[in-house]
Amino acid sequence: MLRSALRHRRLIILAILVVGFLAIRPVHFHDPNSTVLLARNGELLGARVATDGQWRFPESDSLPMRYKKALICFEDRYFYYHPGVNPIAIGRALVQNIRQGKIVSGGSTITMQLARIARKGQDRNIWEKLIESVVAMRTELAYSKAHILRLYASNAPFGGNVVGIDAAAWRFFGVPPENMSWAEAATLAVLPNAPSLIYPGKNQELLVAKRNHLLDKMQQQGIIDKETCSRAKDEPVPGPPHPLPDIAPHLLARAASEGMDGQRLHSTIDIGLQKRVNQTVARYFELYHGNNINNAAVVVLDIKTGNVLAYVGNTPVEGREHGGQVDIITAERSYGSTLKPLLYASMLNEGLLLPHMLVSDIPISIAGYSPVNFSKSYEGMVPANEVLSRSLNVPSVILLRSYGIEKFNQQLKDMGMTTLRQPPSHYGLSIILGGAEGKLWEIAGIYAAFAHKLENPDQDTMNISYVKSKNVKPQLQTTTAGISPASVWFALDAVTEARRPEEEGTWRFFFSPQKIAWKTGTSFGSRDAWAIGVTPKYAVAVWVGNADGEGRPGLTGVGYAAPIMFDVLVCCPPRRGSMNPFTI
Repeated sequence: MLRSALRHRRLIILAILVVGFLAIRPVHFHDPNSTVLLARNGELLGARVATDGQWRFPESDSLPMRYKKALICFEDRYFYYHPGVNPIAIGRALVQNIRQGKIVSGGSTITMQLARIARKGQDRNIWEKLIESVVAMRTELAYSKAHILRLYASNAPFGGNVVGIDAAAWRFFGVPPENMSWAEAATLAVLPNAPSLIYPGKNQELLVAKRNHLLDKMQQQGIIDKETCSRAKDEPVPGPPHPLPDIAPHLLARAASEGMDGQRLHSTIDIGLQKRVNQTVARYFELYHGNNINNAAVVVLDIKTGNVLAYVGNTPVEGREHGGQVDIITAERSYGSTLKPLLYASMLNEGLLLPHMLVSDIPISIAGYSPVNFSKSYEGMVPANEVLSRSLNVPSVILLRSYGIEKFNQQLKDMGMTTLRQPPSHYGLSIILGGAEGKLWEIAGIYAAFAHKLENPDQDTMNISYVKSKNVKPQLQTTTAGISPASVWFALDAVTEARRPEEEGTWRFFFSPQKIAWKTGTSFGSRDAWAIGVTPKYAVAVWVGNADGEGRPGLTGVGYAAPIMFDVLVCCPPRRGSMNPFTI
């Protein structure tokens, strides 16, 4: 009876210990992460510091082979064989500490160090070591070895405000982790061991010594050969941190503001095209800045997929006084004449207009509203397609009155414009001449939907997104609102001319190797200059002006926005071989 009772008590104690052990939470982190923006090929476009001031990238899916081998060699040779605690290493460390009369070795495994990092720098004593050991074993039970390594690499301190291998590789070497050399991988393997002591740019000799000692150790273990070890030792250790890439800053800020803060965001951006568009905008900024025109924006969309291929929210103007931080792509601005093709297509679709139907071009006054053409002249009667190609204001107002202000207002909302918050009577007939405000983002999307309709006659809706993941809701859904492919074709065909309109005061010629349907717009007071062009593959939308709304004499869509648009389209190779009969 006594023996049975003792056995029963032992089982209860064992059960309590097991339950208590399982109740201990494995390592977990709730620290804020940096927002990281990647191009569609995985290259870094930019990142912003986490809310706690640290450069801490979200955990990656994999670790570079060189870094893993260097880390395990330096910190925990038997990482793949122990359950979180290595008794032999702890015993060896204990003997070394007794002999030296001080702590010279801790015997901690990588998992124990991970537990210490998660516990935010508790005092290093025997009791804390015991807690780390228990947490480490519980972590090993909960996670795979690969996940434990990723957790460690993502949360290890590398000195200053740099946390994790991703941020460290970029800040110290200016490269992604997978591109690190053996010397660079070895440097990052030793840094968390004493990040404040050997922070890159300080104590260079100590950092070199620790790195080279690890390289020698890796050679001894057959991880690298003698020649590789020698070459790696010749590499310099890093100096002060590098700045991170800043290739699409406004898109990065937008993603963070739209609920993706602290995430590793795989975008649809083509990094090569993005860089070329950045250079184009910077070049024109140098030209326009002398006329006190400080801001410009460009967005490039893929007609087939709806992906955003390039996103330049503003010029590289320095200082806040010129509004360089404003993302013009999502700002509400007067759009000038850019909506005229939408009215033309809508009227064609309902049989209210034919391309060669004559429209009056005479002085009019409707309830006190007296529109005038840009040229200040009138031609009496003009074919409807010329009204559009020449962007004549008076005939456009007459056509809108015939179509109906309320109907057109609703049509624009159906297509995706969210800026028309007032009743139709508030805008009146001036809505066709820029009497309201629109976003470059949304109007570019509508033009893209028109071009998409020609390639996909059965599809009325188009999703626009800058996020590569299909699990993320598109940032814009736009539509042709039931307009037929034929009506869309006639509308785009009317603005597919190399010689462009009188509305801007002169005839201009532009060269392009591909056929382009394009429309310009200039707001009242020369505050906003627009140009939007579509090809079978791309939609390019450009805005030029001043973020604060200051107008400039001579600022027009064809004079300032169109040149940028054409240069950007030249950067975009044309698609060949389309068999669609509606292809522009």
